[in-house]
Amino acid sequence: MVLIYALGAASVLLPAVLIPVVATRWGPAALESRTADRLRAAVVGLTEALGRLGAALVVLLAGSAAVVTICWPFGEALSRLEPSVDNPVFDYVHARRVEVWADINSFVTALGDRYPLKWVTVVAAVGFAIAWRRRRWWIPLLVMPLQFVLEQYTQQVLALTVNRGHPPTDLGTYPSGGCARVMLTFGTIAVLAGLTWNVPRRGRIAIATALAVLVSVEGYTRIYAEKHWLTDVIGGWVFGVLLVSVMVLTVLVAEGRVRPPLRSASAAPVEVATAA
Repeated sequence: MVLIYALGAASVLLPAVLIPVVATRWGPAALESRTADRLRAAVVGLTEALGRLGAALVVLLAGSAAVVTICWPFGEALSRLEPSVDNPVFDYVHARRVEVWADINSFVTALGDRYPLKWVTVVAAVGFAIAWRRRRWWIPLLVMPLQFVLEQYTQQVLALTVNRGHPPTDLGTYPSGGCARVMLTFGTIAVLAGLTWNVPRRGRIAIATALAVLVSVEGYTRIYAEKHWLTDVIGGWVFGVLLVSVMVLTVLVAEGRVRPPLRSASAAPVEVATAA
């Protein structure tokens, strides 16, 4: 029983410690990498050809297809772990359930349900539209409902293609929609907040850390509330991270906030000098 409580504490402490370290040490290097620069170059080309909204639409559709392409075989691989991982974990938790702790987890895990997040989506869309009244106010009104629909249908596609079944106590299947919905809804709110106000770097790291803690706790509660297998939650984390990355890039492209590629910009003077 102590192990279950220790894992509950770890679901808060691990992301609270790891995310600042990752954001400080590896985040800047990833943003300056050659892959990130190629992505910026592709966005610049799309924007020149299709405009901001056209480029954003391509990013959204292509990114969503890539997420499904990655998560489909990943889900098939996770489903093979059901006898050796999911069933033992489920039996261990089920045999040691405490009613009070189960009630607390059932209350907390409801944050990832569609109904409360539907209202969070509506309030955030209206609030940011008011805050953006002197700019493209319609972007939050479009983006917030779009992220809700995007998660729902991409999750359904994966649930149907992988079709791995569910625990005997609930209908939750791969990937965990609760984890993905929390990640996508609050991740989209976070990027809109960053575009609305001048949030310093430490503030952005704190927001990312809080988001990671929310998603981690949601995963823990989904397992303890016996709504999902362990591997469903792991799949939901991966699915949520990939999907929120697509959504964030879509918003940045629509807003014209993707900076020019560094290497192509530095190469331009050399080409001009050579031509001269």
